[in-house]
Amino acid sequence: MHTTKLRLIAVAIAAMLISGLAQAQDKGFVNVMDYITDLTKDAAPAIQKAIDENPNRVIYFPDGKYILSAPIMTPADPSKSVCLELSNYAIIRPAKGWNHDEAMIRLGGKDPFNTILVPGSNYYLQGGVIDCDGVAKGISIDSGRETVIRDTSIKNALIGIHIKKGANNNSSDADVHDVNITGNMSKDCIGVLVEGYDNTFTNMRIYRCQIGVMLCSDGNMLRNIHPLYGSSDDEIYDDGCGFVDKCGNNWFDYCYSDQCATAFVIEDGGGTYHNCFAYWYSNRGKKHAAFRSKGPFNAVVTNFTMGVDKNNATTENVILDENPDTAKGTGCFQNIRLRQPQHLTSDAHKKYVR
Repeated sequence: MHTTKLRLIAVAIAAMLISGLAQAQDKGFVNVMDYITDLTKDAAPAIQKAIDENPNRVIYFPDGKYILSAPIMTPADPSKSVCLELSNYAIIRPAKGWNHDEAMIRLGGKDPFNTILVPGSNYYLQGGVIDCDGVAKGISIDSGRETVIRDTSIKNALIGIHIKKGANNNSSDADVHDVNITGNMSKDCIGVLVEGYDNTFTNMRIYRCQIGVMLCSDGNMLRNIHPLYGSSDDEIYDDGCGFVDKCGNNWFDYCYSDQCATAFVIEDGGGTYHNCFAYWYSNRGKKHAAFRSKGPFNAVVTNFTMGVDKNNATTENVILDENPDTAKGTGCFQNIRLRQPQHLTSDAHKKYVR
């Protein structure tokens, strides 16, 4: 009799578990822990299996630490795509000995596709912590369009977010917002590396990266992005940049470079900068430059504020560091606000004031 009761209880518990899983899946929700048996071991194969076996589902990661020996990839094909949703204290990190060039999480890393017309094209990663442990890249967007990264924290990264050339004639059309990134502060560390076109970045704080944001593409909109330089290594300080724009057809709105030796590097002349801010509160390095133009200065800068903290000016403090061999641009500065203007050591910007 006792054995029979135990069997009935076991059957009832199993039925409840199966029913609960079925209900979760009916809601488009799959708990990744249904695939992982031991969080102290490599979770990459189990997570990849959960992704591959549950197309058009949200894969949910409860609180806990998930160790990856290799990158995990989501499909870009809308019929196979999934969303990755991490609880606030779910942490994904690399296993010891990590030796991969690709990011730990590759959104659209398999089954590339180009459409915004089919349901399933707008997949996302949301929440949690991506801890790169100083050796890994965090998240990449490899393919597809309309991909979203939001409400997540990326720690100790070599590269925080890498948006590769997209499926639509290199256009990636991604949206990244409410993301915090800290780098590993190596000289090659980049917070956000953008190769695909036509993306939006909103409400981001980037810390301890040699370059906060590097744009290798056009058509990007950046709003309320705040790189803060954090290395104590003075040998690499002079090469630190808040923003590097290699193409010039991008838009910046209230982007704030904080303590980076150069706030905005313009390699191809153009770009639109509105309500932006550069500030220095120490006298590190040889030069503080708000804008460094490597070619003719063709940018439009409106309502820009530059500040150098009292008694912390360095040898050179300039609004525009212009290449004298190409100083014939058509750009303009309008409504410049200077805090501590007595610290300026060059008026090269004045010929562009409108």
